[in-house]
Amino acid sequence: MENYRFTAFEKTGETLFDETWTFENDEAAKLNGQQQIEEKGVADKTHRLVNSSGKLILFHV
Repeated sequence: MENYRFTAFEKTGETLFDETWTFENDEAAKLNGQQQIEEKGVADKTHRLVNSSGKLILFHV
């Protein structure tokens, strides 16, 4: 299992979420992360999901 950092922002720069999520691998992070983002209602907000090495897994502006 690997830790991933999820952050979501308003256009003003206000941080909506800054969380650590755990997934098996990058592919699981991409699939399950997108689902969690939609459940949180921030799919249309600026957000990113990166792995512990800093690799960008998901990004939306």
